[in-house]
Formats: sequence, structure tokens, C-alpha cells
Amino acid sequence: MILVPDTSVVIDGRITSMIREGEYNGYTIIIPEAVVAELESQANQGREIGFSGLIELQQLSDMAGEGIIDLQYVGKRPSLEQVKLASGGEIDAIIRNVALEYEDVRFITSDIVQAEVAKAKGLDVLYLKPHAGEFSPLGIDQFFDETTISVYLKERVKPTARKGNIDSSEIVCLRDTPLSEYELRQMAQEILERAKRDPDGFVEVECKGVTVVQIGSMRIAITRRPFSDGMGITAFRPVLREQYDPNLLTSEIKARLAHKSSGILIAGPPGSGKTTIAQTIASYLLESGNQVCTMENPRDLQVPDSVIQFAPLDGSMMKTGEVLVLMRPDYVIFGGIRIEEDFQVYADMRLAGIGTIGVVHSHTPSAVLQRFINRIDFSTLANAVDTLIFVDEKAKLSVYEISMIIGKPTGMQDISKNCPIIKLSRCSDGVTVCDAFCYEGQIIVLPVKTDEAPSVSSHKKELAPVKEMAKKVPEEKEVTQPEDENLSWKLAGREIKQEIGRFTDGPIEVKMLSDNKAVVYIDDRDVPAAIGKGGKNVAGIVNKLSIGIDIKPFSEFGPANEDVSVDGRPSGDAVATNGHSIDLTVDKKNLTVMSRENSGRIVDVFGGKEYLFTATVNDSGEIVISKSSGIAQDMLRRYKEGEPILLKPVGN
Repeated sequence: MILVPDTSVVIDGRITSMIREGEYNGYTIIIPEAVVAELESQANQGREIGFSGLIELQQLSDMAGEGIIDLQYVGKRPSLEQVKLASGGEIDAIIRNVALEYEDVRFITSDIVQAEVAKAKGLDVLYLKPHAGEFSPLGIDQFFDETTISVYLKERVKPTARKGNIDSSEIVCLRDTPLSEYELRQMAQEILERAKRDPDGFVEVECKGVTVVQIGSMRIAITRRPFSDGMGITAFRPVLREQYDPNLLTSEIKARLAHKSSGILIAGPPGSGKTTIAQTIASYLLESGNQVCTMENPRDLQVPDSVIQFAPLDGSMMKTGEVLVLMRPDYVIFGGIRIEEDFQVYADMRLAGIGTIGVVHSHTPSAVLQRFINRIDFSTLANAVDTLIFVDEKAKLSVYEISMIIGKPTGMQDISKNCPIIKLSRCSDGVTVCDAFCYEGQIIVLPVKTDEAPSVSSHKKELAPVKEMAKKVPEEKEVTQPEDENLSWKLAGREIKQEIGRFTDGPIEVKMLSDNKAVVYIDDRDVPAAIGKGGKNVAGIVNKLSIGIDIKPFSEFGPANEDVSVDGRPSGDAVATNGHSIDLTVDKKNLTVMSRENSGRIVDVFGGKEYLFTATVNDSGEIVISKSSGIAQDMLRRYKEGEPILLKPVGN
């Protein structure tokens, strides 16, 4: 009798198993060239199923050499276009056509669609259903015992494993001889066959150079070149523990769940026990009469069978979330929030009214806020998340409440007006540990530390000597801000200069009139470009910074502009008046310090008595600095404020 297996059976590996058991001894096995082409294409893409299928063909060739079977390769090799269309059934059709050319033939497949189409074509079909009985142990099982958490195998390296529990574990060597690539290939093929046949197994990820397989509670990652520098297998297994331990949930967590807190995040560093807490909460909610499901990539949570676990639909968690909204579960456990889309899906599901419990990696509670606030709208965050459960490296739990208020951020009480603030507060004592707020057009996440002096006050102390220096030049007028300005005006002026700088290469002066109004002076020639057609450019800056801006030409700047000419070059008269010993030149890209008497020497540059930086004067007597750098901007500001810029050769 003739047997024609398709690609799924060759990858599955059961055809050789049945031959070894004597079921098909003496049969003629016909392998269509289309099967070989498909396996070769998969192997060239670095997919483990391709290598597994090729190994199966090698074993069939060995059996043919021993006279157990008669092996033939027939048919035409498919074209490249047909191989590309394999997912649409093109290769399957070629394989069926080979079987239709013979009489007394049995077509073998483990693909249900292929089996139904072959029956419709009149073929005698043997459909190999997923194995439902007991399986023999996997080769990788030899490296596991009751204390093993994970196993690390790599070619030419001794096998190692992490043993212990969540609280304490260590890496141990499992044997003295290194692993060979052949051993790893055999184990990889066996793992892949089991994933195909076991109802509790599936291939989670299949990409070039890496395959991730889930078999029961064990997750196995198989890597090969070019993704890794050699063949390797890493297997993880959850530490054995009670399925549901209510003692893991603190009174604060139970209280939040009892009061229907439904926007919960579980955060902590890797290995701290976040997954264990999520599993326990799932079981607790299930016992409380709630319908619970999970969405993960990959599916990793070990939860009761009554909890339905979902993976990304068509590779997208967004699509999975859309389906779950239609299913309307009471709670969804969202495991492993990582990429941009995950954060948006979490917020969308929560705002749709579904209780959502997310698991996210973070080393501090404030970092959790930072990760979310950078990905979803500021005003949405407090509505999407109301509780944070943080698990530190020692598996200690802390529960925080997330809320929004209108006020002044802790540690920045000198801000002149109230603003929306997202506060992260401990549930145990109500102490605020972090504030997130919008300041001068930027969102700032500010951890609250009561043992430190307010940062704004310390900043003011640093600015004091500069203000005193300015008072020593009575003939020079303040250009950008009055003497009693606050920190927010300085920051606002800096942001305005940065935005206006996109439209002019000349000097920029900002005069703050109030917290939300400023006058900006730029080169006369650049005023139209900065304003834009119909005021489009300046309106965009106003919307971005929330500050009203009036753009004026430098010709209207007045006496304070006497030290700067129209082309951006400090005038010689100003140098003489201020007693500067150097000359500055500004062009579109660079600020150049002229000091020919110091050619080739290393000099220290001072602004008044304050050291700025050290540089080497080139042979032309110049120090060239990028105009956009902070040093260049600082020097220009000091120069225009009448502060002497001095060079002192090092060693003098």
C-alpha cells in the first residue's frame, strides 16, 4: 500500500513513530517534492518547524536504508510564488494532487482543513487527531526536579539550572560535560512534536531564529542562529505552590476589591512575584462570584480552568480587547503590559466599564506612573487606574491610591497658580509619594521626598550670585526678566527661545510680562517667518506652551540691544565699553571666540569671576563652539548682560 503524508504529519513526527511500532512496515512512503520545498523554506527562515520536519525526513531515509520501508520523492518542486502562497493552501493543493495520481493510496494529515478537502476530493484520508492520552517524558525533563525553576541549555556549554523558590534561588551546574548541537536539535524536535500533539501545548511565537512553545505550565524558548550565537533551549516552570493562597492578599487589597476598585495595576521588578499576586487575585475574584478571563502574550498565568485565557487575536491585543468588550466579563487580568498598544488597550477596556487588572514591570511606584503617563492622555490616567499594588524585590506588598486633584505640587509651592495633579498616595497612611502635573507645557513626574529641602529653593540659591553680579553694572538694563523674576519665568523663556529658534539664526531675547504672556525680539528679517502665514507658526507655539507670545523685531528692542548688531555680531563699541578682552563672532552654526594672542594655548574661560569651561585655542586664534550648545547660549546671555568674558591661560 502507498502512504502520502503531508507537511503537517512530517512536522508532527508521528509517521516515524507508527513505522517503528510496526504499523506500516513494508509500505511505500511517497514524499511530494512540495513537502520538501515547504520545509526547506521554513528552515531557511530560521523556523524550528522546518528543521524538525527535515530531521523527520532524515529518519525516514534511514528506515528506507534498513529496508523497513520504500521511500520515494515524487512530483515537481513548486515555484517561489507557490511557496509564498503556502498559507493560502497552494502547497496543500500540490500535495493532494500527488496523492490523486495513485491508486490504493492513503493520504495522511494532521491538518483538519486538509483532511476535509482531501475527503471531498475522494481520497482515503487518515486524520491524526491531537494525542489525548499519556505522553512519555520529554528529554528536557531530565534536567528538572521539584526545586527547579528554570533550565538553561546551550551548545558547547555545560547545562545549568536555577533552583530554589521565589525568596531564594541559585544557579547550579547540572553535569560536567557540555551539550552538543545534535542533543539540542533532538530535544527541540521532540518539544515541537509534543506542542503539536498535546492539547495543552501550542507554539506561542515562531520567528526567524526563535520559537517559543508552551506545554502545560512549562514555557520553552528555542533559539538558533542568526538570532543567537548558537543553538540554545531555555525552559521555565512555575514554582510549585498552592493554586490559591488568600494570605497573599493584604487587607488593603481586599478592601479595594470589595469596594469595586476595577482599575488595578500590579507592578514590581522581574521575579518579585507579580504573576503570583495576579493569579491569587484571579482566584479570589472567581470565588467571589465574578466572571474572570485573562489576556496575555504569551499565556503565562496558572489559573483555574474556569478562567478563559486569551492570546493576541491576529497578533494584536487591540483586537483581543475589542472581543472582550463584547463578551463583557466582570474582570480581565492583563498580563505583561509592555508595548505602546498594551497601555492604550488597558485604558480603553477600563473606560469601557470592564474591571481591568494589569501586570507591568517597574522598579519603583513612581516609575509605573511615568510609564503610563507617557503613553495615555494625562486627564485619562486617574480614571483608568485607581489602585497600584507594588511588589518589591523581597516580595513585600505596598498598596497605593491614584487620584486627581487641583492644587500645587508638593515641593513646588511657589508656583503661582493651581494645576491638575495626579497624586500617588499610600493607602496605609495616606502619605503622598509622587506627584504628576503639567508644568510649562511639559508633564513632570516628581517623587516626594520629605527628607530633602525643596528643589526650587536650592535652585534660587544657585541663581543668587548671578543676580548680585548683574546689580554691579547699573548702566545695564535687565533684558528678558525683571529682577524679582521666579524660576517658572526662566524656564518659560528657555522654552520660548527653543521654539522660536527654529525660525531664526540670529539672537533671541525674551521678556516675560506675566506667567502667560511674553514679548520676543528677533532679527527684523526673520519676523515674518516666525509669525507664519496667517499667524500659523506663532499660534502653534502658543498652543504648545500655553503662553501668549508677541513677536517684535530687534530694531524695536531699545537701549538693551546696543551691544548686538543686526547680523548677530557683538559690536566693537560694546566690547570697548564693557572692557572685554576678547571678541565674539556669531554665524548660523557656530559661536567663535577670538583670542589671537593665545593661539595654540589651553585657556580657562570665565564669565566675570565664574568659571565656565576649559578649551584649546586653535592656530588661528579661535575657539569654535556650536551655537546651539548650552555653553554658547550661556556666553551670549552673559555678553549681552554686560558681564565680562575673560580668558586665562592654564598655568598662568
